[in-house]
Amino acid sequence: MRGYTLPLSPRGTANIASAPPWHYAGEVVAAEFWADADAATAVLPDGLSLDPKSNGRTVALFFDWQFSGEHDEYLEPARSQYREFFLLVDAIWQETPVSWCPYIYVDNDAAMARGWVQGFPKKLGAIHQTRAFSSGGPATPQVAKGGRFGASVSAVGHRLANAVITLEKPLENPSAMLRPTVNLRHFPQLAIGQYDKPAVHELVMAVFENQQIADPWVGTAELELLEAPGEELADLKPIRMGAGMRFGLSYTVTQVRNLS
Repeated sequence: MRGYTLPLSPRGTANIASAPPWHYAGEVVAAEFWADADAATAVLPDGLSLDPKSNGRTVALFFDWQFSGEHDEYLEPARSQYREFFLLVDAIWQETPVSWCPYIYVDNDAAMARGWVQGFPKKLGAIHQTRAFSSGGPATPQVAKGGRFGASVSAVGHRLANAVITLEKPLENPSAMLRPTVNLRHFPQLAIGQYDKPAVHELVMAVFENQQIADPWVGTAELELLEAPGEELADLKPIRMGAGMRFGLSYTVTQVRNLS
């Protein structure tokens, strides 16, 4: 039986996610904000602590993604295109500034499988963001001063987040806004008496190779995180807002770095 993820199969093409390399390209709408420091501390796993310098800083990111592997998978857009939303909380790992992803939503099963392998705690959701088209006209904002972009996420029939950003100027150093991302690869056992003894429980750092940022803009942001049954996203609701951002992003994933 062949394949990288389940289901394994005779020819190995039925698996949800094939083996790396995994190539990504997308457009990002992001809103920076500060959550309550106690609430931000509560979502951190063992091994991470809240960054005392930023004290609750979090970034909400909405992505419109396109994926490809080694066989021009982007030519099959029904499988390769998807949308995603997640939070990144400022944290510290052994004196190194990092970000931690406590919650993430995606609308594609292959992206969910790849995420679980990397340690992203992905759940199904419906994510949307305003797109910019080169044709111009009243139906599209421009990636320029005054351009406004909206974004939202919902899951299981409940709206979870709304955002609006308004662009003001090009962002001179976008890489300063992005920290190394730490995740937790966690796979439980299904055995009576061993539910609290996972088969895999390891802190890892994401490795984004050949990362490129394009056409970054910064401005103002509005964001609300909404209460919903079975969700804890709103526990990190903003107490004050920071910058709004929009930029293009691409990178390749082939591995993670084990921190345990």
